[in-house]
Parts: sequence; C-alpha cells; structure tokens
Amino acid sequence: MALASNPKALRFIAPKPPGRNSSMNISVSCLPHSKSNLREYEKREKEASLPVEVKLSSPRKDIDFSDPNWKAKFQDDWDKRFRLPHITDILDIKPKPSPFSLKKSRTVPEDLNGDALDTWNGYVNNDDRALLKVIKYASPTSAGAEAECFGPDCSWIEQWVHRAGPRKEIYYEPKEVKAAIVTCGGLCPGLNDVIRQIVFTLDIYGVKNIVGIRFGYRGFFEKGLDEVPLSRKVVENINLAGGSFLGVSRGGGNISEIVDSIQARRIDMLFILGGNGTHAGAQAVHEECRRRKLKVSIIGVPKTIDNDILLMDRTFGFDTAVEEALRAINSAYIEARSAYHGIGLVKLMGRSSGFIAMHASLSSGQIDVCLIPEVPFKVDGPNGLLEHLERLIQDKGFAMICIAEGAGQELLQKSNATDASGNPVLSDSGVFIQQKIKRHFKEIGVPADLKYIDPTYMVRACRANASDAILCTVLGQNAVHGAFAGFSGITSGVCNTHYVYLPIPEVISAPRTVDPNSRMWHRTLTSTGQPDFI
Repeated sequence: MALASNPKALRFIAPKPPGRNSSMNISVSCLPHSKSNLREYEKREKEASLPVEVKLSSPRKDIDFSDPNWKAKFQDDWDKRFRLPHITDILDIKPKPSPFSLKKSRTVPEDLNGDALDTWNGYVNNDDRALLKVIKYASPTSAGAEAECFGPDCSWIEQWVHRAGPRKEIYYEPKEVKAAIVTCGGLCPGLNDVIRQIVFTLDIYGVKNIVGIRFGYRGFFEKGLDEVPLSRKVVENINLAGGSFLGVSRGGGNISEIVDSIQARRIDMLFILGGNGTHAGAQAVHEECRRRKLKVSIIGVPKTIDNDILLMDRTFGFDTAVEEALRAINSAYIEARSAYHGIGLVKLMGRSSGFIAMHASLSSGQIDVCLIPEVPFKVDGPNGLLEHLERLIQDKGFAMICIAEGAGQELLQKSNATDASGNPVLSDSGVFIQQKIKRHFKEIGVPADLKYIDPTYMVRACRANASDAILCTVLGQNAVHGAFAGFSGITSGVCNTHYVYLPIPEVISAPRTVDPNSRMWHRTLTSTGQPDFI
C-alpha cells in the first residue's frame, strides 16, 4: 500500500495485487451502459488477444537459490520483517507487572510461582510463535504450490509470527492511560462488537479514560466532531445493531495534523479499525509518532468484508457478508427456477478480490457460473459466457450467475477516477452483463426471463453473525493486550487458526486475492461445473 506522492497527505493508493494483474490501476468510470457502450466493448473484445493465460507471478524472484546459504538468509530477513515495533525502540521505559489476570475471583495457591503463575493468569510468552504456513508441498505442480513453494524443489521453510495475547509485563500505567478508538472506511458487520470488546478489555486493565473518534480520521481535524466518552455501560448493547457506533468515513487529512491532534488530546493508545487503506494510514501515523518520540501505541484491527488482507485466514465481517449474500442468491434462484428460461444474476462486493462471490457460490450450491476479478473471461463467441448460458437454458431450463463487482473490468471503458480512499471507481459489471444477456437472447430469438439482484450494501449493513462476533471479540481483546505490551504499528489477526500480531507493512504490501490455482477455486469450479471462458 503506497501513500500518495505527498507523504503528509492521508490519501491512499491501492496496492498492486499478486497474480495475473500486475497492477490494480484498472479504474473505470461509472458509464451508462447504452448500446454504444456495448458496441465499444464488442470491438475491443475482438481486438483482445484471447485466450489469456492465468498464471501467478512467483513471489520468490528475489531469492538466489544458487546460494547454499539462501535458507538462512531468508530466515534472517523474515525475522527482521516480522519483528514487532515496540515503544522501547525509541524510549527508555521499564515494564511493570500486568494487572490483567484470568483468575481474579479465586485465591492463588501458595505453591504457584514462576511459569506456573504465568499459566494461571493466562499470559503469553513474548517468545511464543505461530506457524504461518503448514502445508509441505512435495512438488511445485501441486495445487496451490506455485504461490507458496520455495525454489525448484519446493523447499520447506518455517515462517513464524508472533502469538497474540496478554503479556506478564506492561509498559503503561492503566490509570494514566487515555485510549481512543476510530472506525474508518466503509461499514462492516462486527464494528460495534470490536469497539465493545476493546472498551471491556481496557476496563479490566483499569483504564477509565476511553473515547471514540467520530467518523474515521476526519474526527481528528474537522470542527464539530467531538470525542465520544466510552465506558462499559455506554457500549454494553451496541453489538446488537449493525453499522458503527462511532460512524465511518473514507479518506482523511494531513498526517501531521492527525498526530498533532493525538498529542493535543493526550492519547496514549489508538485503536484503528479498517482495511488496507486505513492500515496504510495507521502505519503513517505510527511512523510520525515514532519520529516525534511519542509514547503512543498505534494498533490496527483488520476490517473488510472482501477478506483481502494478506496473511490472514479471514477478516471480521467476511462470514456475515457471505451469509447475507446467500439470501440474495436464494431469492434469485427461486425467481430463475420458477420462470420459463429464467436467469438469475447476482452481483456481490469484491473490488479486486473475489472471495465473497467464490464462498457464496460454493456454499449455496445453486450457482452455475461464478465470475471473479482474478480470472479473466470473455462473453461472446465460442467458449464464451453467452454460449454457456444457451446450453444451460437448453439442458436444465434456467441458469444462475454470481459476479463480483470487480470481475470483467478489463472489458469495460476505463478512467483514472478514484474515490475518497484512493480506490478506483469501478464500472457496473453486473448491469453490463445483464444487458449483454438480454440483448443476446433477443437476437437469437430465445425467450429469457432475467432477474438481476444487487444486494451490495445489504451484505455489510447488518449485525455480525455468531462466527464473526467471536472473531471480533478476540481481535478486540488482543488489540488491547498488544497496546499494553508496548507494541505499536501492528495489527491483530488470525493466521492458520491462531491469533497473532503482525507488523502493518507486511499486511498492506498488496491486497490478498483468490489464487486461480488454489484448491478452493478448484472446488468452486467443481461445484458450478463452469468451463474456462477463454
């Protein structure tokens, strides 16, 4: 994730994703999908050099595998990259015993001491690590191995990351701490759950001065947006509703102004909830705080329904979004199945990553065609989408399509338009495909009853489901534990089923995308039965 050319401006440029797209610079304007627009598309499609080879670029190009010491050098580099920034890097601060304990209501046995006492209180050792990758590939040709293997022999390399949780020693006096929480970017199921758990955990540590910053980074500099005092009583039931108790907004202001505001408000801990762009802002704020030698911990909590943050199993809000998407798919299925030559078309969120569309298609079992940004496709001609739809209508009498909003953008007109967060403004691929289908079946004289459903904002403006609520609870708690442990410039996530801390730069270097060679995508293709549209 890169900042704009002005290093002090809090505007974020989308990172380059791994995989077939060497760049995310595929901005397209929201153009009216008229007949002229369709003709322009058809002209460019004929000129395109199809088929397109789907191949991931190797992430190991910077390693000299002829060096006999390449493994040791890689390991050293890994350890440096994943070392967690700490406030003692810039300040001489002595730790103190943590007041956090899991056994406050019971008498500690007299014979407990040392390590046994740590276990009793549920502390995590600073040297605890979690393994990031657990599959040992036997061959580079194994499914999913291309993006994970090291070297021509697919060597096994241990990649360890820091385990999250409460530490035995802390670097802040709880009674003197002022903690702030801010939610940035778009809405996401679970925001209120995370806010609630951060407040609850701070309260257990003994922090009483807790505030919320309203409407994202904007709340640091815009007049009239006062702090919101937070307490256990205030946030007790906010998890029962969707949205954000503190409000959200995209974009932001000047980094120096934000840090000036942090200083003026005497904030010691800042918990920032957001996605890739928000985390890029958090990293910039962290670096400015370090430059000024401020005793401030900047802790991120990854939020995105797109599930597009690197290294993490999933981000909160994703499971709920998939569950809500299933409602739209089921409605479209009923419409298509009940109509003569019915076609159901559902567009779901997913700018550069097709995780929602893929998981919703796989879990529903009702989708015939799943289209995602990572896999190119063509619409017309032999082996095209429309030809496949003809066969589906002929063979089963109806068809179901699920498309991610970022799919097929290379087929549409592009511009340099971006939103307030620096994300490219996408053209409406769902409407485009809808009109292509209607026009095609009309031209071939086959009646088709198409129902188009776009539940876009419905999948995110809802309360978190049980799975996400649990994830939010743990992430919120671990964020507080990380701040009291003295870390800064980190984010709290779940990797390989374990909760960990990761340096922010490592998770924002590029968006996480669906690997077209992965087992999960292969499972989706097996479920839908769709061919390669190339």
